[in-house]
Amino acid sequence: MSAFLARRLPFLALLTAFALPVQAMCQRGVYGVDADNFVVLGPAAMAPATGQRYLLRDGRRGSTGDASSPFACDTDVVTYKPAQGPEQRWPRRATRETATTFSSVASTLAGQLIEPADADAAGAKPPLVVMVHGSEKTSPLSGIYAYMMAAQGISVFVYDKRGTGASEGDYTQNFELLADDAAAALGEARRLAAGRYGRAGFFGGSQGGWVAPLAATKVPADFVAVGFGLVVSPIEEDREQLLDEAKEMGLDKAATAQVQALSRATALLVRSHFATGYAELAKVRTAVGKAPWAAKIKGEYSGDMLRMSEADLKRIGRARFDNVGLIWDYDAVAALKRLHAPLLWVLAGEDREAPIAQTQKALDALSKAGQRLDAYVFPNTDHGIFEFRTNPDGSRTVTRIADGYLKLLGDWIKGRADGPYGNSVKLH
Repeated sequence: MSAFLARRLPFLALLTAFALPVQAMCQRGVYGVDADNFVVLGPAAMAPATGQRYLLRDGRRGSTGDASSPFACDTDVVTYKPAQGPEQRWPRRATRETATTFSSVASTLAGQLIEPADADAAGAKPPLVVMVHGSEKTSPLSGIYAYMMAAQGISVFVYDKRGTGASEGDYTQNFELLADDAAAALGEARRLAAGRYGRAGFFGGSQGGWVAPLAATKVPADFVAVGFGLVVSPIEEDREQLLDEAKEMGLDKAATAQVQALSRATALLVRSHFATGYAELAKVRTAVGKAPWAAKIKGEYSGDMLRMSEADLKRIGRARFDNVGLIWDYDAVAALKRLHAPLLWVLAGEDREAPIAQTQKALDALSKAGQRLDAYVFPNTDHGIFEFRTNPDGSRTVTRIADGYLKLLGDWIKGRADGPYGNSVKLH
């Protein structure tokens, strides 16, 4: 022990004696008294919040450390203080967790099976769903969404994407490789839950909407559910975002044409892996000049490319924008046409990150062609099916998940979606 630390110990002890009490942490999982009254608790909230993350099936979420939180934790019992009525104590509902590793394309991936406690009861056989993550690098093994499924009587398999968490390999956004991983995950989930599940399939959120349907063409699956995903290519996603932003900024016809030219120029760059397209982008820069919108436009990548010099794009463009194996012209419609399993697609009506216009048209065409498809849209929601408030500067602050979305996923995966689900509109 250092002399400095020894001198500090009495002072530290004094601070400890007068410290405010720290709220006990509960084990991650489901707390409640029945199938309708429950909350899911996750890991500690991110600073500056305190306590633990919580999520209700109606989409309300927050931290147990918030002054307005109706939940507090005490040694794996949650105290619930409703707006009206007496305080309630909700015990932790039993679940079965099985950690595992499995192989996929020369890499070992880490996963976990989460099952309702009665999954092996006579005649129970809950559905089994593999959750296919989006582009994030965070580990779903410590998240709460899997427990929201388990709380609704569904067995869930989650796994760390290659190159993230405890999984080997290099991080990638190559849909073909990720689909191989998801297919391997379903095989491992079936092995672990053998004899204790009924129908089995995939759920994919955001980028998982490209991956999950493709995985279901590689391995037998009974269903595929997608939340806030796209049926367009990454290049088309960027273009749709640019055009949505142009509309929000009130750009005139001439400026909108320049935005479209920007999209075409950057598409040449990414398609060629930054071998060609510089001359076309230079023409756009000249035409745009110092137009105010040029400093604000984003898209997925085009805005940043517009504001980078040609020298920088040639030097680091590929390392900056084309370093994760993305299939820029990925044909999502072709993959869906090969899909034989029933499909659920849930859209966010005001999705800025994944604009829905072209996806909705593609889903309409697939439905008319005979695809087994259920499609819903939640109006006034952004990416993630998040409700939001619009700030004076036009930015958005998300508030909660739309009521009905989580229940829709649970009911549909169980094969009995009959609604209504909040203010959602059923398209097909």
